Amino acid sequence: MDVSTLINPLNDAQRLAVSAPSQAMLVLAGAGSGKTRVLVHRIAWHIQINHIAPHNILAVTFTNKAAHEMRQRVEELLQMSARSMWIGTFHGLAHRLLRQHCKEARLPETFQVMDSDDQLRIIKRLLKNLQIDDTKWPPKMVQGFINGQKEEGIRARHMPGHGDFFYQQLLLVYKAYEELCDRSGLVDFAELLLRAHELLRDNPELLSFYKQRFQQVHVDEFQDTNTIQYAWLRLLTEGNNNLFVVGDDDQSIYGWRGAKIENIYQFRDHYPDHLMIRLEQNYRSTGTILKAANALIAHNDSRLGKELWTHAGEGQAIALYAAFNEQDEAYFVVEKIRQWVREGGSRRDIAILYRSNAQSRQFEERLMTTATPYRVYGGLRFFERMEIKNALAYLRLSANPLDDASFERVVNTPTRGIGTKTLDDMRILARDRSLSLWQAAEWMLHEALLPARAATALNNFLSLIKNIGIQNAQHEALYESVQHVIEASGLIELYKKEKQDKGETRVENLEELVNAARLFDFDTDNPDNLSDIDLFLTHAALEAGEMQGDADDDCVQLMTLHAAKGLEFKQVFMVGVEEGLFPSQQALDDPGRLQEERRLCYVGITRAMQQLTISYAESRRLYGKDSYPRPSRFLKEIPTELLEEIRLRAQVSRPASIAPTTQSYSQSRFRIGQMVRHEKFGEGVVLQSEGDGEQERVQINFRQAGIKWLMLAFAKLETL
Repeated sequence: MDVSTLINPLNDAQRLAVSAPSQAMLVLAGAGSGKTRVLVHRIAWHIQINHIAPHNILAVTFTNKAAHEMRQRVEELLQMSARSMWIGTFHGLAHRLLRQHCKEARLPETFQVMDSDDQLRIIKRLLKNLQIDDTKWPPKMVQGFINGQKEEGIRARHMPGHGDFFYQQLLLVYKAYEELCDRSGLVDFAELLLRAHELLRDNPELLSFYKQRFQQVHVDEFQDTNTIQYAWLRLLTEGNNNLFVVGDDDQSIYGWRGAKIENIYQFRDHYPDHLMIRLEQNYRSTGTILKAANALIAHNDSRLGKELWTHAGEGQAIALYAAFNEQDEAYFVVEKIRQWVREGGSRRDIAILYRSNAQSRQFEERLMTTATPYRVYGGLRFFERMEIKNALAYLRLSANPLDDASFERVVNTPTRGIGTKTLDDMRILARDRSLSLWQAAEWMLHEALLPARAATALNNFLSLIKNIGIQNAQHEALYESVQHVIEASGLIELYKKEKQDKGETRVENLEELVNAARLFDFDTDNPDNLSDIDLFLTHAALEAGEMQGDADDDCVQLMTLHAAKGLEFKQVFMVGVEEGLFPSQQALDDPGRLQEERRLCYVGITRAMQQLTISYAESRRLYGKDSYPRPSRFLKEIPTELLEEIRLRAQVSRPASIAPTTQSYSQSRFRIGQMVRHEKFGEGVVLQSEGDGEQERVQINFRQAGIKWLMLAFAKLETL
């Protein structure tokens, strides 16, 4: 292979990065600028032009998918096997290192890697053995503490022995956890990285061997490295000046899980003789989309700086839609999708991006209603999430105590002192006497077959479910029943004890379930005359099992903005761009988090290839609360000449300013936000109206009956 084959397909900046002399290099690769191509061609350059053996190449990335793609592309370019190269993820390569040197790493040859669930089970057992209250020291929080310390390279023995009682208990568990893992030959994910770093740091001869072996070290997505990962890289390259990193400080969005944007800034100090090259030519998006991204991200300080551009032309303006509420937003987005499909577009080329998982429900329901296949990428569908399934199981069991699946799911969620032996005896009795678990439980209590403590715990659970059933029957509105179940079950308190971000998300999703019940449409066909609860549960079961497209199916992609990183779509809908939602409420008073939220918005914008549509709602019910948010500050940071505001009746105009406007489908005698009363449904607020004359109808959110469309000719509404 000659030089021209390697560099002819590249642009000027890419050629410079690929063919530069061997030295420390920082390649600032903007979104869609061909960073993987540069990495692959740099590796090929070393092998073909610099005559470095494949055996002497190390390439590190973050996901198995990315590692597989890199290896495959290297093999295709070189027309040779890449087996002798070390190409893999940080965790995979650390594991490989430890397997080859387990004795020096003080690990048994048979050491086992445990996943996050296994780790959590061990921590739960330790808390019990140490008689530490897991309500004050929740296992998830303890797990996060231990992993966080390891990611910073801190062992329990390195931590100060003094501190308050809360800290002392955490340290006690950390020490016991390390002892148990060492005794059992167990290694968690964070331990892989820490142990691999210690292996090289504490064995100078071994470190010297690998520094000589890995003559060229390549790193993808460098902005996502944490403390211990960067420390491991520095050990391998210190003095050799052979670290080639590709990253983008403008796409650093994982600070909440330990990534250190500081690493990309400190690289210049740690490798003072480095060469920095910017990849700014974009091969993905239109000029308009790139101008919007550049203008937005320019509001962040401390950037290394770059300006994306393209030869692809300006393209369409960015569409901006101000929805009345979250239902209108979903309706608008799905109708735009259906129009795209009618005009010959593919569903797989469309993505709906949102800041919070709880936002997906409105879009899922509208896609379901219109029979539009979709796939939730990188996460569970709303009704498949653990906390939602737990809440629905309580509802099902209260409606039908003979439901064994629901009984098994919630009998000890939250933990209520019903032990494994009690449950095993119950299962055996149910099997032997052909009873349901509920009936078996009642039998055991009636016949006094349990110790007093177990009997009390089991009786309290049965009483809880019975009380939920009675209360549900007394509630007139479905959402009140759902809210009561969630409150009575103890799920809220359970998830509040989890690690902050995860626990908050679970609680928010439970609140969104109440909102789903409030907005549930009872006008659907009900041939079996099911109760409101049974109808809702049937809807949830069907929705959880249908319309979930496979990755290769022609289906709309739904995902969080975090999950969208690294992907691209011809048409992107970035929804819910409102203050308090995006940027998140927690980021509003924290400059560092606010800048990360802006980088997340930058990532969202640069996922779009041809068309970007941004939407916000003037009112939104989310997490069980009504709000009237302002449009996100990020919208004001996009030049208005790049935007076209989509108005109702398919009219568009340049936005004079990013501010909520009162709009309606027609000149209705009812204004948006007006309070009205209906003789059957009671009081409500007008959300929107459409049509004229006898065909005019209004959408109203009634306090008790939820949202309904009513024909004005027949509704007899009274204004308040």
